[in-house]
Amino acid sequence: MGLKLGAVTLLGLMVFGPGTMAAEGEGPAVARAIAYLAREVPRWSRENRCFSCHNNGDGARALFTARGLGYELPPAALTDTTQWLKHPASWDRNRGDPAFSDKKLARLQFASALLAARKGHLTEAAPLAEAAESLLAYQESDGSWQVDAAGSVGSPTTWGAPLATLFARRVLTAAGQERFEAAVKRADQWFASSRLRSNLHAAATVLAVTDGGLPASGTWDARLLEAVDLILVAQGSDGGWGPYAKSLSEPFDTSVVLLALRSLTTVRPQGAIRRGQAYLRRTQLTEGGWPETTRPPGAESYAQHISTSAWATLALLAAD
Repeated sequence: MGLKLGAVTLLGLMVFGPGTMAAEGEGPAVARAIAYLAREVPRWSRENRCFSCHNNGDGARALFTARGLGYELPPAALTDTTQWLKHPASWDRNRGDPAFSDKKLARLQFASALLAARKGHLTEAAPLAEAAESLLAYQESDGSWQVDAAGSVGSPTTWGAPLATLFARRVLTAAGQERFEAAVKRADQWFASSRLRSNLHAAATVLAVTDGGLPASGTWDARLLEAVDLILVAQGSDGGWGPYAKSLSEPFDTSVVLLALRSLTTVRPQGAIRRGQAYLRRTQLTEGGWPETTRPPGAESYAQHISTSAWATLALLAAD
């Protein structure tokens, strides 16, 4: 996809190929994050006798991704989660407090974790196809998947419509069956036409385009540039991003934006990425995780903490 960059996008850009820009000091931050998640992800299911629909999926995705990149994990870090993910028919029978259970969210979280597991470990195709099939019932008429209330910006655990639609599209595409093609096309149309309301929405749109499979056209070129311009203008003076331009920076929003910018394979905003990665390193907690991003900000939530930590880990892993 050939891009002609606008004046805003040109600021601070340099040309890079994939994997050519790993920031100094990233290794120790990543190692601490992986060690922390390797303890916390299996601990939840062991102590609560359920796989959380709010945080297990994100935590597992980060660990599967780390293992796929060659990081060594304790054998017990993913054993129980892997067995759970291999049986999508059992996901609706997950134990836990019904007041806090969300079957739609669980399906999206676990299906996305299953996709990450298949890339790095599992070879069976049937579970992913079964998981993809279960997502079809939750697609809205406009082509999106809605987890939060309509118009919500989204959070680390509930994602919001842009990220939910992105991950559902990835699962359906990876399942590779003809019956999913219509649902994928409706998701593409939503990304092409929906208003970019937040930094998360812009980042999810960048990731949808750079995932591949979208038609090469002037429409998608323009959409990609619109999203990248919105992101670059919204970066805070501390290097991070909040949900909107001029919002206080949050680790979650910063992580998703960094994943989007790192996915650009021809032109990457080097300065913006370096400042964002530095923000994540500064905000990492001593134990290895990150302060939870909550809506509204400043609240306490273990689930949001684990998911925020997982997203931040994925963003730093992208530098590898």
